[in-house]
Amino acid sequence: MSLANGRQYLAIPGPSVMPDRVLNAMHKAAPNIYEGELTEMVGGLRDDLKAVARTRQNLAIYIGNGHATWEAANANTFSRGDTAIVLATGRFGHGWAENARQLGVTTAVTDFGKASPIDLERAEAALRANPDARAVMVTHMDTATSVRNDVAMVRKLMDDLGHPGLLMVDCIASLACDQFEMDDWGVDVMIAASQKGLMTPPGLGFVFFSDKAKAAGKSSDLRSPYWDWTPRNEAQFFYENWYGTAPTHHLLGLREALTMLHEEGIQNVWARHTKLASAVWAAAEAWGTEGAFRLNIADPAHRGHSVTAVRLSGDDGTRLRRWTEFEAGVTLGIGLGMTEPGEPGADAFFRIAHMGHVNAHMTLGALAVIDTGMKVLGIPHGPGALDAAAAALASA
Repeated sequence: MSLANGRQYLAIPGPSVMPDRVLNAMHKAAPNIYEGELTEMVGGLRDDLKAVARTRQNLAIYIGNGHATWEAANANTFSRGDTAIVLATGRFGHGWAENARQLGVTTAVTDFGKASPIDLERAEAALRANPDARAVMVTHMDTATSVRNDVAMVRKLMDDLGHPGLLMVDCIASLACDQFEMDDWGVDVMIAASQKGLMTPPGLGFVFFSDKAKAAGKSSDLRSPYWDWTPRNEAQFFYENWYGTAPTHHLLGLREALTMLHEEGIQNVWARHTKLASAVWAAAEAWGTEGAFRLNIADPAHRGHSVTAVRLSGDDGTRLRRWTEFEAGVTLGIGLGMTEPGEPGADAFFRIAHMGHVNAHMTLGALAVIDTGMKVLGIPHGPGALDAAAAALASA
């Protein structure tokens, strides 16, 4: 007998849980793409996206996933032969760098490993070694490792060194989950996507860019008509926002998701994610008092608030994921990029997402299912995890 029948909980780090309000907003006949409700709402939608990103500057919206925003940002920023300094703290930092290399950009990658944030001394060495680099690329929160980087400190380092490069930040897994201040932190290019903190199905990518990046990008020789951010940012006609037909139902869903975020208030959204993350960490630390259960990022100050990467041993991570999904209805995230392809150990890792449309009972329920699964499967672990999670939520 399975206990999974009922509403499934997708606790993976994107796509995140789709709110009923978002689904209902999308559940309608195709709208007119030439005039009326859809065309009239886009100005406000763009303003609300900028409010979430904490910027008053520029925005281009693409029909595509997060990887599409990598290419859009790179195509508008670099020319062939330019150098990008990449401060990589997980698989997605390396992925963004690989996209740049495929476009003809030279990448100077400093790898900080799979369990550590950016070290400013090593970052300084990278900047000094490449004083003419076009940009510095950082992942705010790497979805694979769950490490969160101090973007403001990277900007300060660049300013202290007088480095002229643009600061580019991947916020795909952190926007509307972790605090992010584009303008106040001096970020020049920021990328995000619809399927995580923005609670909308995959298919929309966002590139926010400063006036400095806009001016610098005019000399890029990588821009093609489709990727060029200029008409998308300065559209004179509705179709120019999308380089063709609008992504109608994604826009309807996104409009409702942004309404929900602004009803809650972005600072309250950040606080909710912080509190729910603290419950997950408290449970994980209790489990780790016995057995092999470990948080991937040791220092809480460097953990992202939208997903937590953890490990067991052997194949216990995969065994546990399969039990929680097929026997209890909770789908956990696979370990991603923590071992090289073909190497043993990949089945030890998994990820617990707590991003977007998530509340206390969803998080506590997922933790209870994980706790039960380890008991059923005989995976050694410490006691008291659920009490610890409850205490974390109850604290001021």
